[in-house]
Amino acid sequence: MPIEISANSRELYGTGANRRLRTQGKLPGVIYGAGKDTQAIVLDHKDLYYKLAVDTFHASILSISVDGKKEQVLLRDVQMHPFKQQVLHVDFLRIRQDQEITVKIPLNFINGDEAPGVKLSGGIISHVMTEVEISCLPKDLPESIAVDLSAMEVGSTIHTSELVLPEGVKLTALLRGEDDQPVAGLTLPRSEKAADSDDVEITDDESSDENTDGESA
Repeated sequence: MPIEISANSRELYGTGANRRLRTQGKLPGVIYGAGKDTQAIVLDHKDLYYKLAVDTFHASILSISVDGKKEQVLLRDVQMHPFKQQVLHVDFLRIRQDQEITVKIPLNFINGDEAPGVKLSGGIISHVMTEVEISCLPKDLPESIAVDLSAMEVGSTIHTSELVLPEGVKLTALLRGEDDQPVAGLTLPRSEKAADSDDVEITDDESSDENTDGESA
């Protein structure tokens, strides 16, 4: 079920008008796209501020009601105050069910504790990416993309081309022919690497001593 937002149309524009709205606890914004005119709107600042704190709000189809008329939109831009906890302006993009949309979707990393490199070797998994940009029809939009880490060994890496995508969903980076990028990697902790390095050095020294003793004899 789409997240719902309530708004009203506004007639006044400009810096002064927007500043007056903010002092009243209101938030100026616009809705554009789908071949229609851009519509200026005003929202309740507190309500939207808390909605923005939810990750899915940024990557979900939203149902916005403007003066009682509902439309489906995507959040496209948020302008924040440089040091206050205040939203200054928001942009929403209208969507059509027959047109593909481009959205950044969070990655959901799963089964990391089951990876052999973690369970058997004490390795650490690093998340190189936290989101990917996808293209799909609105009906196919997922909340997130699952990244299964259960088969990772020490030194292994998962790349974007290995992500399992839902039907109808495409990675825009691969569509543009961009290089395959790492999503997650598994390595040993630094202390483990240092210990391995020390072991090698000791072995080399011992081997050198043995050779010297042999030559003296």
